[in-house]
Amino acid sequence: MKNIFVVLVVVFFWSCKQDPHTEEAQKIIDRSIEVAGGELYKTSNIKFRFREIDYVLEQQNGKRALKRIQYSDSGRVTDIKRGNAFERFLDEKPLPVSDSMATVYGNSVNSVHYFALLPYGLNDAAVRKELLGETQIKGKLFYKIKVSFDEQGGGNDYEDVYLYWIDKESFTPGYLAYEFHTNGGGMRFREAYNERYVNGIRFVDYNNYKPKGLTKVTELDDLFEKGKLELLSKIELENIEVSPGNYN
Repeated sequence: MKNIFVVLVVVFFWSCKQDPHTEEAQKIIDRSIEVAGGELYKTSNIKFRFREIDYVLEQQNGKRALKRIQYSDSGRVTDIKRGNAFERFLDEKPLPVSDSMATVYGNSVNSVHYFALLPYGLNDAAVRKELLGETQIKGKLFYKIKVSFDEQGGGNDYEDVYLYWIDKESFTPGYLAYEFHTNGGGMRFREAYNERYVNGIRFVDYNNYKPKGLTKVTELDDLFEKGKLELLSKIELENIEVSPGNYN
């Protein structure tokens, strides 16, 4: 009986060994984050403007606060997301927000910060990564990596699937795609351009495309190469500032 138990334990741990495609994807993502800013993501305050709205990432004693600041006739509305908590202020006065709307607002704030700071965030605990292979886009070679999420810790949109194309030479993300399920669902393919570094952290803008018909998210790069995606919008960041955070 003891021998059977030992065999079962060995089989269990053997089955839990990481898939080589997962291990390689992890190495590529680690390198990509290092090239794009590395530890600076954890120690910097970041500000930028997107579509006439200001966004701020503040580091306070090792904790992150994601902010969205909008201006109206009533005053300045500031949304703050810290972990799973959400707060809204009109100037300095707290505003009541229902739990359902706090989730909606918090997800919106998080989404803009997520895309602006890529590839940082791809090493969050709930992220699963898999190397699908290598592919060529516009004459350049890319690693094609699939990203999905665990239900535990993956947020409300944990069923969404992302793909990242990481340049084999520079290790920077040149393209990304995702399949989402909210508001009727859909797919997007983004082409990075206007790469610049601000105090050591990489930022890009995107041409944002959508497919013209039914397809699979894994096929969007092929459709892009064939000119069969529709340009939907441009994702442009303005007034970017990066400064040291407060760790006292």
